[in-house]
Amino acid sequence: MTQNTTLSKTESADEIVGLSRRNLLKASVLTTGGLLMGVSLPSSNVAEAAGLLHTPNAWVHIADNNTITLISARSEMGQGVYTSMPMLIAEELNVDLKKVKVAFAPPDAKVYINSLLGVQVTGGSTSVRDGWEKLRIAGAQVREMLLAAAAAKWNVPVAQLTANDGVVTGPGGKRATYGQLADAASKLPVPEKPFIKDPKDFKIVGKSTPRLDTPAKTNGTAEFGIDVVLPGMVYAALEQCPVIGGKVKSFDATAAKNMPGVVAVVQIPDGVAVVADTWWRANKARKALSIVWDEGAGAKLDSKSMMNATRAASVSGKALGAQTVGKPLEVIAASKQVVRAEYTTQLLSHSPLEPMNFTASYKKGKVQLIGPTQWQDGAQNTVAEILGIKPENVSLRTTFLGGGFGRRIDLDFIVQAAQISKAVNKPVKLLWTREDDMTHDFYRPHSVNTVVAAVDAQGKPSALTHRVTSQSVTGRLFGLPEGDADPFMAEALASPYQIPATQYDQVKYDAGLRVGYWRSVSHLMNTFANESFIDELAKGANADPLAYRLSMLTDKPRFANVLKTAAEKAGWGKPLPKGRSLGLALMEGYDTFMAQVAEVSIQDDGNVKVHKVTAVADLGYMVNPDTVEAQIQSGIVFGMGAALMQEITVKDGRVQQTNFHQFPLVRMNQSPAFDITLVKSTEKPGGIGEPATALIGPAIANAVAALTGKRVRQLPITAGAIQSA
Repeated sequence: MTQNTTLSKTESADEIVGLSRRNLLKASVLTTGGLLMGVSLPSSNVAEAAGLLHTPNAWVHIADNNTITLISARSEMGQGVYTSMPMLIAEELNVDLKKVKVAFAPPDAKVYINSLLGVQVTGGSTSVRDGWEKLRIAGAQVREMLLAAAAAKWNVPVAQLTANDGVVTGPGGKRATYGQLADAASKLPVPEKPFIKDPKDFKIVGKSTPRLDTPAKTNGTAEFGIDVVLPGMVYAALEQCPVIGGKVKSFDATAAKNMPGVVAVVQIPDGVAVVADTWWRANKARKALSIVWDEGAGAKLDSKSMMNATRAASVSGKALGAQTVGKPLEVIAASKQVVRAEYTTQLLSHSPLEPMNFTASYKKGKVQLIGPTQWQDGAQNTVAEILGIKPENVSLRTTFLGGGFGRRIDLDFIVQAAQISKAVNKPVKLLWTREDDMTHDFYRPHSVNTVVAAVDAQGKPSALTHRVTSQSVTGRLFGLPEGDADPFMAEALASPYQIPATQYDQVKYDAGLRVGYWRSVSHLMNTFANESFIDELAKGANADPLAYRLSMLTDKPRFANVLKTAAEKAGWGKPLPKGRSLGLALMEGYDTFMAQVAEVSIQDDGNVKVHKVTAVADLGYMVNPDTVEAQIQSGIVFGMGAALMQEITVKDGRVQQTNFHQFPLVRMNQSPAFDITLVKSTEKPGGIGEPATALIGPAIANAVAALTGKRVRQLPITAGAIQSA
């Protein structure tokens, strides 16, 4: 059966906690006061009816004022889903995009699952890839239901009706707005296979479109987690062990409790929280706590020994997930010329500009959660389990995210807020400091990539092996069995080039520090190794790096096209200003083919200056080219930080970097000029939020090698690394 819901303007969010999914959806559209239309998507396993609890759904709300609201299953953290997802709906509904509003979905993996990742999560450059068809189908279903409702109302054939600009029109001047038809339409059967437009007929999708969230983010009305305020809310600052994983032995809160504004001091598993009437007072009183810590085994961690142990594991550890073509080991063993190289990447912090925070309100066995998260159903289920309540008694409202990069897939700060709220029985906003955020991250793991090739008489690889050794984030987060390969360690591990015999495998090694998914995940470390190594082989063959690559891409037209185009745009082979050089890099990631050319020089202090980056991307159909270009720029700048200046180091179990003076971000005066080309394509959409981050490192490394003759095989590429290469 379909659902038709009229919302009460007096209904409070607290009343929604613990009720059905139908009522949870009310919370998302509480202020519109219209009709909610659940739109069922095709499934081979279930009946085609809107609103079934077990049916994957997109949700469209048509208000009395004829505004259309998309309930977005993906979080907005700057990547543009607040605009691109409504564009897909608006295209099929034939409405002006300005008439489409957005509300973020409540937790419900059965309805809002990311089909590419298996949970209700935003990440992996999957938002458009996952929504490309399902949201267009959703919009088309609503359009056809509105037309059917009008046809029944006027007793005319559907073929005589049109739906455009929020109005259905028919013969004899008949017309009705979508809002006027929504009630009747929502009671009709959901079309199983609605007609969706051919991309050649798109009027919205594929056109550069200003972001819908820009006005709110510039006038201050956009709600981030840090902005949330609830009636009677108090604030919490949490003191955590300086060694991640350490526990409280004992503490004395006498001084803290006597400070102004302090409401309570409570211990939770992760530390001791001070709760006060303002956050500044809570944080000041936190500094007055006296805590004795049990630092645990983590106190012995040291980043240098961690890297050495990872390097040793690459030799002695169990190889997993081998992808083998031919007999590469035999070819290498018999070869007269063998090239070996090891590449390493460093530990990194996510460090989004909005530090970790969340608001929780626990009352009578139910909890309301509000804040920035990339994983809604994970937050709901984890908080329910830890607090000992049912998942349906946990509601969650997602705000805008002030950066995510994978950090907000983890749930520690959300759980902490819920635990503190339960302890004080008040709404609580927990806010971390920048120092908390940087020293208690789930870090991008370091890696050791070992590449070996047999080289023939023409200087081409006749066989190649590539092994990556690193910690398994998937194993840490989802409990991947020890003997199972981690697919998120093997991204871009395989070289794109034509090589007769190859083997790619991985060794999982737990170096001891907690790790998390970081923008581009393993693409960065694996592409850094692959593209640096291919440049080294080209140099050994006295070959031009561009021509060398193209000679091994004769059956890879999309790879070859982006590479050739990027080289031409960058002026490959033409004279450059004195003291500058170019470096190439190529990769397929997230179904996107991309090449980058970095133009660099060496400054007086020995550090690298990136003057220009030329990028060419073939990502199939694009929803919003404007956002695509912005994401490429963003990804490059983000990747430059990792390539040139950022590193997390550990000593005595303590992360040494505490703020941006030690973990610098790329500043505006350090950002390069951009030349970005987007290839027109009819292929399925690829992801764009992450691939650019992975490519800039090897492009810079190859340019530095061309300029200085020194091959840096480690990140970051600092003045010291170049000098010692």
